[in-house]
Amino acid sequence: MTVQQSLNLWIKGARPRTLPAAIAPVLVGTACASVVNSVEHIWANGFLALIVSLALQVAVNFSNDYSDGVRGTDANRVGPMRLVGSGAKKPKTVKRAAFVAFGIAAIFGLILAATTSWWLLAVGVACIAAGWFYTGGSKPYGYYGFGELFVFIFFGVVATTGTTFVVIQSLTFQSIVASIAVGSLACALLVVNNLRDIPGDTLVGKRTLAVRLGDQRTRQMYYLLVLVSGLAIILMAVDSPTTLIGLLGLLAAGPAIRKVAHGAVGKELIDVLGATGRTQILTAVALSIGLLLA
Repeated sequence: MTVQQSLNLWIKGARPRTLPAAIAPVLVGTACASVVNSVEHIWANGFLALIVSLALQVAVNFSNDYSDGVRGTDANRVGPMRLVGSGAKKPKTVKRAAFVAFGIAAIFGLILAATTSWWLLAVGVACIAAGWFYTGGSKPYGYYGFGELFVFIFFGVVATTGTTFVVIQSLTFQSIVASIAVGSLACALLVVNNLRDIPGDTLVGKRTLAVRLGDQRTRQMYYLLVLVSGLAIILMAVDSPTTLIGLLGLLAAGPAIRKVAHGAVGKELIDVLGATGRTQILTAVALSIGLLLA
């Protein structure tokens, strides 16, 4: 295998389509900080927060690849190729990659804690622990239907409000409500992923929320999450009417919603996953513009 081929495998293993879930909260959190007046802004911390968020997302992807692979739950996988499950990389190598990514997140998180508040160390430990035990450990909570809750809390509330905090050293009402909009779309990504994997997960005893809810109710949950995101943006408009611009980004969810409504399954849902990721980043950009114009 050439170096280029190996690099391509690692890029696929990092699952680039999931990265909007890491970028969106930092973008929105920074925009929320920008509307606060008479406060010293440490803009460089927004960039550091982005590195932490991206590193955590990649770390979670690699740790899931490793843990699912060694458990054999990727044997009948429909989605994108997994490094361990496909045999492309050895488990210990993927595990090491996950730890390296977690380490990068920890280093930059430590810098943020040193420049803002040492309480962030506790938040960072919680993020890393949640990332690993999603599918790792003897009783991974992702196998018991709590994955969506983790995503909402850590890639929604914590990432968005945390970014605002490291920039202005305080939280705001807008950042808290914005975190609901961002977290709901991050959850929608996972819901589509788990909807696609219901047959395979059921076969191996992986009790994700989608498996517990069943196909139809999981589809309904997807619609609900997009709706909640829109309602959160509308609530933000009470104080800042221009944040309604964020609703324009949600229009990108139209094709995905139609495919889910028409019963897309298996590989058809891979396109829905991509469309949901685009919706999240477009909504984040539109909402951020609305905040900047406030």
